[in-house]
Amino acid sequence: MKNNFKSIVSLLLTAGSLALPGMLRAENAPEVTYHTVKVDGLNLFYREAGQPTRPTIVLLHGFPSSSHMYRNLIPKLAGKYHVIAPDYPGFGYSDQPAPAEFAYTFDHLAAVTDDLLNTLKLEKYSIYIQDYGSPVGFRLFVQHPERIQAIITQNGNAYEAGLSPAWAPFRAYWQDKSPANETALRGFLTLDTTKFQYSAGYHDASRVSPDAWTFDQMTLDRPGNQAVQLALFYDYQNNVKQYDTWHAALRKYQPPVLAVWGKNDPFFLPAGALAYTNDVPKAEVHLLDTGHFALEEDGNVIADYMLKFLHNNVK
Repeated sequence: MKNNFKSIVSLLLTAGSLALPGMLRAENAPEVTYHTVKVDGLNLFYREAGQPTRPTIVLLHGFPSSSHMYRNLIPKLAGKYHVIAPDYPGFGYSDQPAPAEFAYTFDHLAAVTDDLLNTLKLEKYSIYIQDYGSPVGFRLFVQHPERIQAIITQNGNAYEAGLSPAWAPFRAYWQDKSPANETALRGFLTLDTTKFQYSAGYHDASRVSPDAWTFDQMTLDRPGNQAVQLALFYDYQNNVKQYDTWHAALRKYQPPVLAVWGKNDPFFLPAGALAYTNDVPKAEVHLLDTGHFALEEDGNVIADYMLKFLHNNVK
């Protein structure tokens, strides 16, 4: 009996070495890989998954996050699509040059992102825009409308109607860069505010991983990063000034648009989602009972909407 047992074990460890793990292995999910590439003299980080021969989705992150905010969404999309999620300069794992060496404007972030996508030889792609991803993504759309196959906006605002009263201190800073107005905006760079962005408006905050705000705050707390963020806070006014240009491009080119919006977002109101139908009447809009970083709580719901939308609109 003992010898028989040893024979069985030996068989499993040799001829059966693949069988035993196979019996225990879960179904393989698409692997996410992590890359850094030199673009415009900067080391830019991006996450990638899925087969490059499939349609590409570029995930453009918001403030104060990075491609980390897409860590759970990427595997849900990568079974059918090629997914790229970059970090802008000053965010996540990408370089953070000093403001004296790099102009932190949304024009510049979009230009660097465009150069990254060119480096990766992406000729056509859909964009997922959230928060800061919207001004970056719309600049790409205006410059290369023939490349953008679809737009998925998740609390990615492009309309005055979407700006809540919480933007009052930003508007004051745009009018007057006084020390008092700057001090008010520095409050948006604290851990309490970062946690607030990940908790306000959620129907079950226990589903929001503390890893999210912890990782974001690590970036905000890096030496020199507050100057980066204040520069972008000030430049955000130029996004609002370009809204009419973005709307004209939407009306002219009529890209497929999916708006999946956390309706309890304290910064971007549901009216900002509904406004897309003014310029793209066929835009698909879903208001979700969650907050600013809707993926944290309703990632499965958003992924389902995206997969159906992309299947119907991107070939």
